[in-house]
Amino acid sequence: MDMTIRPRRLRGNEILRKMVRETRVDASSLIYPIFVKEGTGIREEIPTMPGQYRYSVDRMGEKLQSLLDVGVKSVMFFGIPDHKDEAGSGAYAKDGIVQKALRQAKRDFPGMYLITDVCMCEYTSHGHCGVLCGDGYVDNDRTLELLAKTAVSHAKAGADMVAPSDMMDGRVAAIRAALDEAGYLNVPIMSYAVKYASAFYGPFRDAAGSAPAFGDRKSYQMDYHNSREGIKEALLDVEEGADIIMVKPAMSYLDMVAKIKEVTDVPIASYSVSGEYAMIKAGAQLGYIDEEKIICETAISAFRAGCDIYLTYFAEEIAKYIREGKIG
Repeated sequence: MDMTIRPRRLRGNEILRKMVRETRVDASSLIYPIFVKEGTGIREEIPTMPGQYRYSVDRMGEKLQSLLDVGVKSVMFFGIPDHKDEAGSGAYAKDGIVQKALRQAKRDFPGMYLITDVCMCEYTSHGHCGVLCGDGYVDNDRTLELLAKTAVSHAKAGADMVAPSDMMDGRVAAIRAALDEAGYLNVPIMSYAVKYASAFYGPFRDAAGSAPAFGDRKSYQMDYHNSREGIKEALLDVEEGADIIMVKPAMSYLDMVAKIKEVTDVPIASYSVSGEYAMIKAGAQLGYIDEEKIICETAISAFRAGCDIYLTYFAEEIAKYIREGKIG
């Protein structure tokens, strides 16, 4: 008998290849980040993110319907207020831009799952993620009170989930306690637990008008040289009550997705951020890459690394590719 070891024949037939595929994706795993701003009749393209727009509340429904049409049912709101101040009061105002967007979306799109970014940077006059001390550093403990207040205001307006992105110490515990006290025991928290100080955020800061007026965010966002610190941050947030842990950015930090998947039993999300989107769009426009294939490959790489949820500006395109059998 010929005992020669031969390669398994699982690569030739497309049907068989899909049958034995290890990594599968579904539109239900996608979250689309959407920018909403004050005003009416607004749908303005973001220069650094071609194909992405800022919407006024009266026009955001166009995008929400388009997402629903392809099976994307989850969105995350980022607010762009008219007024900014040192305390970021627009973040927790009853008539704040995100609060208004939530109430409108709940009325018009009851089947959508509404998530909110909980942070101060879009609302503070200085662009940092919390209130400042006299020395210019963020006051961690004073900021916790405002983050908790913001999360509760979002829940009151109709948020199904809140996602703190500020990177203050102890904010998950503060938000969980505030939500529970206000009666929102079933509103889960998706924590930006492993958020690195990254150059990939540049286009977002242009889109949201949230660039720091001075300094940077390295004192509270993570050093990208560190991985053990990321594991520690994730475990602390799970202990404080986080229901989902996020790694941000996605593309250059998939090693962290894999490591955190091994040490936690909560779902893992990763955020394909604005810089990743901008690079793909720019490369495609120059004819250097195949946009569709790159979108599919980068998405699959995140799920292959272990993420359960994928936040991406390409959510609508990915959902279409799933329907067309190009990914999945």
